[in-house]
Amino acid sequence: MIRLPRLSVRWGLEPSALPSEEARHATWLELFFDLVFVLALAAVQSRLADEVPSADEILRTAGLFVVVWWAWVGQAFYDTRFDPDDFAHRVSVLVGMLGAGTMAVGVRDAPDTLLLPVGYLVVRATLLALYLRVRGTSPTARRLSGVYLSGFGAGSLVWAISLAVPGHLRPLLWLAGLTIELLTPWLGRRWLRQHPVHPLHLPERIGQFTIILLGVSLSDLIGAVPTRPSLAVSVTAITAFVIPASVWWVYTTYVTMGLTTSRLSAGSGYAMVQGILGAALLLLGWCLGQAVRLVATGTTELPGMLRFLTAVSLGSWIIGGLALQWLAIGTVPRPRIVLAPIAIGTVSAVVLVSEATVMMPLLATAMVGYALVVSRLIIRFNPGRGEE
Repeated sequence: MIRLPRLSVRWGLEPSALPSEEARHATWLELFFDLVFVLALAAVQSRLADEVPSADEILRTAGLFVVVWWAWVGQAFYDTRFDPDDFAHRVSVLVGMLGAGTMAVGVRDAPDTLLLPVGYLVVRATLLALYLRVRGTSPTARRLSGVYLSGFGAGSLVWAISLAVPGHLRPLLWLAGLTIELLTPWLGRRWLRQHPVHPLHLPERIGQFTIILLGVSLSDLIGAVPTRPSLAVSVTAITAFVIPASVWWVYTTYVTMGLTTSRLSAGSGYAMVQGILGAALLLLGWCLGQAVRLVATGTTELPGMLRFLTAVSLGSWIIGGLALQWLAIGTVPRPRIVLAPIAIGTVSAVVLVSEATVMMPLLATAMVGYALVVSRLIIRFNPGRGEE
């Protein structure tokens, strides 16, 4: 743990301790911060509307998800390295929450409104102010903050320029600014590794974000159920619920086995993979909710595009799970490598069935089986158990 002057410790600028010294868990402020992003993620998902979206709208929605996710990740990485427990920090985070709330409102009409870029700039400005505040506390903090101040500062400048251009050009500048920021941790990993993220706190925070995504997905699914559902709607909704429940089962097994703690380093790779998984979960939630809506309107045969997107979301989640295990232990056990294409093939075959009341139970059964087998493999090949 880096030793800082007494004044820095007094004002809450001390970096988080290593796991051998103390455990760290999410603070009440961090959990409060998450609430605004629930609204922002729900707004992103609502962009897909109540019909099968075009490829262009899917790409736009994916881009907006990355913007919201990256705004949250930036704060999470700061909080995992520094102790966020003083007056100035709390005020800064609350101001950042106002920015996140502005983003949530602006997502619906982006890029035709300035609310999204203005909100993003507020979130980034508060984060940059926090890094400026810790810059002088130690040589390591100076190098670490320098990486983020330069990279995120340059990206924010591009976002600021987008305020002055016509609406149809803004997404191009947003993409450029976001690319600069996404590259920042990789270009600066030499310095970021000198101050690694907390191996317990960061996985917990990203895990909480994953639970938020599952919650948004379930709320969309439940919201699609009418007051007096028919038997077909009930069957579709209940079996659809089993699918995100299976995702939760695998994910919590992975996290609770402690596989996230040994190879995080700067945490960039872990966060990126989790971002891909998060996008898959948001898409999955919309697909399941849309299937229930269609059945509720009397449409028993699901559109081909909707079934395709369901398979894409689950396939992306399965592949992302392999990447997470590789990040955790540096390898992927052979049984899981063999199981992945079998699972993806099964899902692909099931979604060929257009009848919702048949497809959804079959898909739920396949996912329950996959969850049980994968959870067992995670436990079996956990290095902490001393097994090969």
